[in-house]
Amino acid sequence: MTACHVAVAFSHMAKSASGPSRKRVPKRRPDVQAYLEAVEGSRGPNAYVALLGMEAADTASLHDRVEQGIPYRYLEKLHSLMDVQRSALTDALMVSERTIHRRKEAGRLQPDESDRVLRLTRLFGKAIELFEGDDRQAVAWFRKPIRGLGDRSPLEMSRTGPGALEVERLIDRLEHGVPS
Repeated sequence: MTACHVAVAFSHMAKSASGPSRKRVPKRRPDVQAYLEAVEGSRGPNAYVALLGMEAADTASLHDRVEQGIPYRYLEKLHSLMDVQRSALTDALMVSERTIHRRKEAGRLQPDESDRVLRLTRLFGKAIELFEGDDRQAVAWFRKPIRGLGDRSPLEMSRTGPGALEVERLIDRLEHGVPS
């Protein structure tokens, strides 16, 4: 046993001798808590919309909402949740700043933009689950390049359907302990 191993073992014994360690769990934001409750309550495959403050809906209803275009405020909510620079979010959604400004004035996104917002929200929700409700860790993971994604970040890969699918597969592998 090396000196390092002895030090680690000693520190673990010292912690257990002084009682249970109290790991500080960050307080969850209400929208993240609502999402986790929706997932735990088995509110269907579209529980991720709770992150945006939407009521979980059946797929046909959600499809209709996307075809109508979702309200602009859901894009603002996603921006707040993901805590990324606006330019990073607009890049991930493949929408220009000028277009975003027009959508804000109109109060509604176009159907293709709505679809991309919901896709990114779904992936972010899965990342939150992967990190057991820690949205800050999920944000950090979403930003960093990952070998399993060709050294691209999940945020970058989520721009396209095939890329988003690969992010989802990666999350599933990680949840099941498969090295990626």
